[in-house]
Amino acid sequence: MEQYIIKGGNPLVGEVVIGGAKNAALGILAAAIMTDGECLIDNMPNVRDTNVLLQAMEGIGATIDRKGDNEVVISGKNIDSTGDLIVDNEYIRKIRASYYLIGALLGKYRKAQVVLPGGCDIGSRPIDQHIKGFRALGAEVKIEHGMIIAQAEQLVGNRIYLDVVSVGATINIMMAASLAQGNTVIENAAKEPHIVDVANFLNSMGANIRGAGTDVIRIKGVEKFHDTEYSVIPDQIEAGTFMMAAAATRGDVLIKNVIPKHLETISAKLIEIGAEIEESDDAVRVVAAQRLRHTQIKTLPYPGFPTDLHPQFAAMMCRSSGGCEIEETLFENRYKYIEELKKTGGNIEVFQKKAIIKGVPKLCGAHMKAPDLRGGAALVTAALCACGESVIDNTQYIQRGYCGFDETIRSLGGDIWTI
Repeated sequence: MEQYIIKGGNPLVGEVVIGGAKNAALGILAAAIMTDGECLIDNMPNVRDTNVLLQAMEGIGATIDRKGDNEVVISGKNIDSTGDLIVDNEYIRKIRASYYLIGALLGKYRKAQVVLPGGCDIGSRPIDQHIKGFRALGAEVKIEHGMIIAQAEQLVGNRIYLDVVSVGATINIMMAASLAQGNTVIENAAKEPHIVDVANFLNSMGANIRGAGTDVIRIKGVEKFHDTEYSVIPDQIEAGTFMMAAAATRGDVLIKNVIPKHLETISAKLIEIGAEIEESDDAVRVVAAQRLRHTQIKTLPYPGFPTDLHPQFAAMMCRSSGGCEIEETLFENRYKYIEELKKTGGNIEVFQKKAIIKGVPKLCGAHMKAPDLRGGAALVTAALCACGESVIDNTQYIQRGYCGFDETIRSLGGDIWTI
């Protein structure tokens, strides 16, 4: 078991370059097997989840040619479509994005058997909307022995209304419908930046998708896809994590390779609580010289405040002068980080589904366990601004979504080491 050893008290100062968006890359990598040609994908985040997905794709016959840490060439040409196309191993069971292979395989080969998705235990994330969409396109879908089994003689476009906004279902249906006969309309679609990025990638292979980024996506099915080269967008959540770490430690960090439009909600909140934000075309600078002021947030689908930044925001606000109220509307188990954060002296309680934070002058080092990916990032944020030494266990969760997290923090002056 790997641990982080962190000695807090140093403001983060310097520059950080943000990598490709994990949540976009996972959909893009899966979609790349939908062509017999070659897909060159650049700015791919070299994190645990993407590496596990690539391994699973290779296991069903896809050609995976790594050109470096952040570049890969993928082809589905050698996938044996006469078999059952079963995706299952001990690693793929631990990530959420395994389900993207259902949409990709069903769209291209009209069949798929994929293990039920894993991922962080942050709350209920049912796949009923995925199944609803596949069935609306003409597929038979069943769940047996922990596997999702989907098959279809043919896929035919349809009008699909999602009962709840779902990023995963939007991407999955979009992939399958791209190679279906006729037209598909997805209503109440998710609008996150990575939805747009996956749609743009599919279009670069020859798909005909319009409306990504709005709540109505229109897809005209095509017969096949072709070669493409594509660069993944920067990671909004990684950028937001470093923005909050800079503010929490009262530092001065220039965060490069970002799309400031994707960070507007985060920037607005940081300005509201007293941080300074400077934006350029592809960078954001965060400066915080004093204690942060009171605020409140409510997590919502994009363009609202992202649930994946809720824990980091809470950690940052533990040393604020006025505290904070956080209402989590998407994942009921998101608050699991709180008991660990309280070990540092943070005054935070959950009352009527809201986290109530009363700011304290200082936090103290503690031995903590990362409960999940973003909760782990929150504990690192708290440890960086705490007095004394902290130990954080279960850092494998953090490695699922951040590449070289400790190295990047060290480059900014943070005292953090992996053992």
